[in-house]
Amino acid sequence: MAQLPDAVEQVLRLHAQFIHAVVGALRDRSQLPQLNDHLKAAEEAGWIRLAVALRQIIDGRRDESIKLGLDEEDRIIVDAVLRGIENPATLPPIQPPDGAAAAPGLAAMIHAAGSGDVKAFSALANMAEQMMKAGGDMARLGGMMRRLVDGERDTDKLTKGMGPLGKELVINLLDELARLRPH
Repeated sequence: MAQLPDAVEQVLRLHAQFIHAVVGALRDRSQLPQLNDHLKAAEEAGWIRLAVALRQIIDGRRDESIKLGLDEEDRIIVDAVLRGIENPATLPPIQPPDGAAAAPGLAAMIHAAGSGDVKAFSALANMAEQMMKAGGDMARLGGMMRRLVDGERDTDKLTKGMGPLGKELVINLLDELARLRPH
């Protein structure tokens, strides 16, 4: 799937702050109680396997078997944590959400899924599920992924109830999807 690097980048951007928190707590053990609170919240949000894997890392495990049973998104997060432990310079940058930056990768995944790419559809479904858990505009966007894959392009319908940043992301996403459409 040609869009896979974009999908990985999207996951890293979405979870950069969490990845930094995990690595930071491993470097400064006084932050472990706060990290454990984050892991409990992650479990309550349905990320049970990810929380288990991260607890194994906290306990000192570093082998590949930690990733057994994880979905693609969770594996990306665990890989980023493991790389960050070894070399903090590899940690994904923490940046405020930017609809213009996120739109191209997301649009490429939607376009590929709509064109029958099963891997893109699966990655997009995983991403949509995580977005739904985030709440707010991200949950609205996650909830409309299937409609976007099926070709919905009505800006008013898609942005209904969204705040300014959510609307900006959807508009940028629709612009990118229009660029990908064959003329």
